[in-house]
Amino acid sequence: MNRKMGLRFTVLASGSTGNATIIQGNERTVMVDAGLSAKKLDELMKQQGISGHDLDALLVTHEHSDHIKGLGAFARKYNVPIYANQPTWDALERHVGSISQDKRMIFQSGEELHFGSMRVHTYHISHDAAEPVGYTFEEDGYRLGVATDLGYVSEKVKAKIIDCDALVLESNHDTEMLRMGRYPWNIKRRILSDIGHLSNVAAGEALIELMTDRTKRVYLAHLSQDHNQMDLAMLTVNSIFENNGIFYKREEFPLRPTFADRPTPWDELGRQ
Repeated sequence: MNRKMGLRFTVLASGSTGNATIIQGNERTVMVDAGLSAKKLDELMKQQGISGHDLDALLVTHEHSDHIKGLGAFARKYNVPIYANQPTWDALERHVGSISQDKRMIFQSGEELHFGSMRVHTYHISHDAAEPVGYTFEEDGYRLGVATDLGYVSEKVKAKIIDCDALVLESNHDTEMLRMGRYPWNIKRRILSDIGHLSNVAAGEALIELMTDRTKRVYLAHLSQDHNQMDLAMLTVNSIFENNGIFYKREEFPLRPTFADRPTPWDELGRQ
């Protein structure tokens, strides 16, 4: 029997209403964020043939509710350790309820974590949270980047997520939809700022630099429920590709959607 190699992942849900992603390596399974109720997370995981009992760790990007809504209840139900940096722990403490001391795992942003043979690179991102982070996963030479809630893609962030086999990248809003939308101006200004969210155009421009011959798929993630549409996000990003002389055959088109209410299909990176 061939040994399983590499990584596989599914974005359980992504958007302004809640975010969670499962990553499986050869020996360990982790989840990034738990921004839906524990009941909903159970439902979505069941659809993908796994459960909370399969998880070895919960990794937190930051303390906003669409990333930690079900964190405490889910972690207690399945006795899963939670990993976050100290400023994030301080900010989320009152929102997650009682977590036993042995399940509170603290790392320094920029530190490399290890789960079996899976290596997880942590890095600072620009967002209006205590100390938000992104994650890049690596195993058997395969790389997956997960980067959402970015005000902008800094050179340091680019260095962490460039040349991945697959990338989950924020494409939060269409700028004109946001400007014309119902939000008060102070919230619009926050979203548009360097500590807010990445627009469709900003995502496309970043991808021009981030994608290499190695990059097979990019999942556009964390779309605003009010100020974006997946078709528009994909059209905008693809237009930026074409304006930069990058054209894809239909069967090779690298962009993939994520969904607020259902998982993406399992994506296999080097698995047999």
